[in-house]
Amino acid sequence: MWWQWKQWKKPISSSSMPKHTFIGPTFIRPFLNRLQAYSIGFLHLFYPHICMHCGSEELHAENVLCEACEKNLPYTHFLPIEKNTIEKIFWGRVPLHEAGASLFFTKDSIVQSLVFALKYKNQKKAGKLLGNIIGRDLLNSQRFKNIDCMIPIPLSKNKQRARGYNQALVICEGIQEKLPHIQILPLLLKHKNLISQTNKDRIQRTQLGAQSYAIIDQAQLAEKNVLVVDDVITTGATIESACKFLLSEARPHSLSVVAAAYTI
Repeated sequence: MWWQWKQWKKPISSSSMPKHTFIGPTFIRPFLNRLQAYSIGFLHLFYPHICMHCGSEELHAENVLCEACEKNLPYTHFLPIEKNTIEKIFWGRVPLHEAGASLFFTKDSIVQSLVFALKYKNQKKAGKLLGNIIGRDLLNSQRFKNIDCMIPIPLSKNKQRARGYNQALVICEGIQEKLPHIQILPLLLKHKNLISQTNKDRIQRTQLGAQSYAIIDQAQLAEKNVLVVDDVITTGATIESACKFLLSEARPHSLSVVAAAYTI
């Protein structure tokens, strides 16, 4: 019986073992892929990822606009141009080094959809896109090449508490993704005006507006080339009052202004 004992002690090869395909990778991988697809579809029912303007579903996961809407964005091409429309707004009002806006803002436009989503729908991705657009414009313009830091136009405490963030700061973060060497310094604060601005003219409103600001540490801005960032420029009153305050209190080397959009 020695030959039976030898056969019994012979190691069993892996080829002779039964294959259980239900636990192997050939089964698990398709299962996980299908589970992921179902999960994405389920989340899409409650949190649909669609174009913020036209509602199209044909866009990449990281995008907020479809390809067609991105192609139709109304660029101003102001930033490389001296004496552009934005700079003329502030002539005789506040001494700026450079100024510009990247997009035109009109009613029921793609830009309005982006700004509305950023300010009222908690869509920070819209702000990052607007910041990226400004960042690309700054890269293509030699006039803004010496900027050291950015200051977002602040919100009042009540507005920021209600919104949860400052949309101008989100835009600054989008700019910094394209220009990482520019520091963001949210040092400017806004407090509530105690004096009513009703029946005040533009000059009086600007003077009162400048009194509604405070700064945390003006020494950080001294002799710096500062870029003030806002979402939309319409009359320019907000930026004018903020810039006048910064020039008087912080004394930067230069002050420039950029916004995501200009209202026409």
